[in-house]
Amino acid sequence: MSRPAVLKALGGVVAALVFAAGCSSAPSASGPPPSAAGEERVKVAGTLTEGLRSPWGLAELPDGDLLVSSRDERTITRVDGRSGAKTSLGEVPGVVPGGEGGLMGLTVRDGWVYAYLTAASDNRIVRMRYGGGDGDRLGEPQPVLTGIPKGVVHDGGRIAFGPDGMLYAGTGETGRTGLSQDRKSLGGKILRMTPEGRPAPGNPFGDSVVYSYGHRNVQGLAWDAEGRLWAAEFGQNTWDELNLIEPGKNYGWPEAEGKAGRSGFVDPVAQWPTSEASPSGIAYARGAIWMAGLRGARLWRIPLDGERRSGEPEAFLSGEYGRLRTVLADGDDRLWLVTSETDGRGTPDSGDDRILRLEVR
Repeated sequence: MSRPAVLKALGGVVAALVFAAGCSSAPSASGPPPSAAGEERVKVAGTLTEGLRSPWGLAELPDGDLLVSSRDERTITRVDGRSGAKTSLGEVPGVVPGGEGGLMGLTVRDGWVYAYLTAASDNRIVRMRYGGGDGDRLGEPQPVLTGIPKGVVHDGGRIAFGPDGMLYAGTGETGRTGLSQDRKSLGGKILRMTPEGRPAPGNPFGDSVVYSYGHRNVQGLAWDAEGRLWAAEFGQNTWDELNLIEPGKNYGWPEAEGKAGRSGFVDPVAQWPTSEASPSGIAYARGAIWMAGLRGARLWRIPLDGERRSGEPEAFLSGEYGRLRTVLADGDDRLWLVTSETDGRGTPDSGDDRILRLEVR
């Protein structure tokens, strides 16, 4: 069945997450039936733009327009937040796409566009001056942090500024599992740094940008209303994870995948069979984490109550728009959602890929 290319009513199916605490550790084959309340939580209000190629990162400019990166084409495009009109800002020099690497996460701060990218020798974070006016172009990339391990897979790539004004990055272990437990390596970590790339004050390991470790491939970063950091992470064969991140803590990989209940490791708050998620970007809105799923091809809502979930997670848009890459909050009741059918692993329809407008409650 072809996916819709224009405004469509919600066709979400509610599915249950499987939680190790108090539940069987076997993957769930089915979830509870949809509820009327659940069906009303998300409305696809329209398609902002379409025809994007391998979109990955998404950032909002102060005037409400969006910047979207193309992982494989190495370009950044400005998208009018009202009309959806696209303006190419050109290629980012030094990007070497391949496998899961290329031009990935974006964020914006104080007239700079920050990008996480794969270069010839490493993954790195750069920043480029951008005035944001009509006709303005990106400045030359200036290195912020270099030396993040690169690989054919598990390159991480998400970056975001936290409420403390520091820059955070999620990295992968590139398939070399030993990097995750090596605190001297930048692979398999969440990193925290100043906007210039120096270790942020108060980091747990002294003069290091490492903030947490024991990760496999961090793909989503978001903060809740209390300023707590949440991260989505790819599992291997069994469990994908949503983690509450605390400085200096060990999240277990490769010794633990999902909820292991082992001393010295932090268990995820939620976990999924890998077929139901392969989580990518996340955002916080309306008291919940909203998580885009690639292989799962659905949008997950995980309600929060402080440091815990406050109810059963729900899944929406199941199979309606294919693989979902990035979700970005636009206020507290709207989301931008980026599809990912043209990344070499999807089955593109006419119009793919696209940015959708969502209304949430």
